[in-house]
Amino acid sequence: MSFGLPKNIQKKVDKEIRGSFNIETFDFTEVIIDSEITEELPSEFKENNLFKILNDTNLIGYAYLSKAPSKTAEFDYLVLLDKDLIVVKSKVLMYREEYGGEIGSKRWLKQFIGKKGGDHLKYGDNIMAISGATISVRSMTNAMNDLLESLKILHEKNIL
Repeated sequence: MSFGLPKNIQKKVDKEIRGSFNIETFDFTEVIIDSEITEELPSEFKENNLFKILNDTNLIGYAYLSKAPSKTAEFDYLVLLDKDLIVVKSKVLMYREEYGGEIGSKRWLKQFIGKKGGDHLKYGDNIMAISGATISVRSMTNAMNDLLESLKILHEKNIL
């Protein structure tokens, strides 16, 4: 099941998949997107960051892993999508700063649940601000907007 993800990250991803999709066993299959197409996409799609989640041979959803900038470092995040590419969960897997870690709170991250390609998120409008975490909040919001736009394009091209 491990696809070159660090062991501690893989454990967190597995736990989130089990809890979000209410399944115990699943297969994790990497989705490889042609480099010509990835150049058109706002989000980065490279090795080990987009996976199909399968239970037996049934597609249950997708997992997208990436990094986004915080004030002086980057944080790792996970977005789980159902088979219709609708966000079912977002999670900050590793935050490397002293301040701004509040973006990892379930309360704040639940704002992304139900979002899909074509939706647009705006800091201070439909995304709550967090005092002391402005850079990380804006970064996660931008990352989610890029992902939603990328998913829309991939769906329109019948890749996902």
